Amino acid sequence: MPPVIPIRRDILDWLRAEAIRYPAHECCGLLAGANGVISAAFPARNVLASSIAFEIAPEDLFAIFRSLRAAGLEHLGIYHSHPSGPETPSPTDIERAYYPDAAYFILTPRPEGKARVRAFSIREGLFAELNIEEV
Repeated sequence: MPPVIPIRRDILDWLRAEAIRYPAHECCGLLAGANGVISAAFPARNVLASSIAFEIAPEDLFAIFRSLRAAGLEHLGIYHSHPSGPETPSPTDIERAYYPDAAYFILTPRPEGKARVRAFSIREGLFAELNIEEV
């Protein structure tokens, strides 16, 4: 059975809504919490403004990490959307997975208006799906 990544239901709902809010380009940001449970989302600007790639604005990244430290939260994940799929990490996602201990969430909008959310561990060029547990 794949490892589990616990996330608060309201944050998971927020991620689904975030993917639908940005249908033309990949949205992105960081996820944080305490005791291994994701309880906060920190949206960031995608400086690429692309539908097939993302790069978090460096000033946003630094500000988010300062906020995490100030709030006593730990960095637990990174999220971004794939507006037109696939629902798995792309070769670029794998290449740029700089945080091996983070869960990588991929959000994919669906025609029926609800986004699919999947999470992955990405290490040493390989990825494995994580089970998302709503808490």
